[in-house]
Amino acid sequence: MGKRSVTTAAAILSAAFSMPVVLNAQDQPRPAMSCPVDHDQLADSLKKSVKPGGGPSNGGLDNNEWAAVVNRQGVVCAVAYSGSKVDDQWLGSRAIAAEKANTANAFSLKDKAMATANLYAGAQPGGFLFGTALSNPPSPEVLYAGTPDEFGTPHDPMVGKPVGGVIVFGGGLALYDGNGVAGALGVSGDSSCADHNVAWRVRHLLGLDRVPAGVSPNMKDAIIYDIGPDGKSPSGFGHPKCNGKEDQIAVDLGAGVSGNVVR
Repeated sequence: MGKRSVTTAAAILSAAFSMPVVLNAQDQPRPAMSCPVDHDQLADSLKKSVKPGGGPSNGGLDNNEWAAVVNRQGVVCAVAYSGSKVDDQWLGSRAIAAEKANTANAFSLKDKAMATANLYAGAQPGGFLFGTALSNPPSPEVLYAGTPDEFGTPHDPMVGKPVGGVIVFGGGLALYDGNGVAGALGVSGDSSCADHNVAWRVRHLLGLDRVPAGVSPNMKDAIIYDIGPDGKSPSGFGHPKCNGKEDQIAVDLGAGVSGNVVR
């Protein structure tokens, strides 16, 4: 074998042996993501915040609920439900809860929170946020990955992935730990007004409600029931009332403002 052939063979062998090293480096697990809440904390707080779990009424249908949390990067940290099995709550609400969490995180800042309920009026035709609901479509590959047996468990297939989606009605709240936005929470499974009340309770139980400010100044990111008979919201951040006592409970809870005056 000539000198050139030996050199070429040596180069090929060297590349072949070095290639697995590069691939192995790429395949190394990524550092653990920073999450404000884990599954057990979320499930426990959710059960305590809904009537079927032994908690208080939230004024709506008093259904079992889904909850999801994303971190500040929009990656799903935890998904849980309040019932004893996966179909004790509306199956379609798992996806909505995750999208609400994504929305509240995406539209909240360190110095100003924006609940999903605060987006309703502006997202209507003619509103200053019209089209927002279509701006960040959810990923169906993330929403429908895995098997239903894993949904709402510590091994929910959404965990560790960004889900996307924008929801413009009540149930999504940013999470604040005193240093800024730590992520967000989404709750779904009842009327949107009741979902907001449940989310408010869950956030408080998690100790992540140190909200600095919002579009409802004194009540921060409270739901604002100021849409009049003409369909207009004087504040620009209003939400329609639902059919139960959700608005009364929200005011008593400190989670809502009823009337034309935004406090």
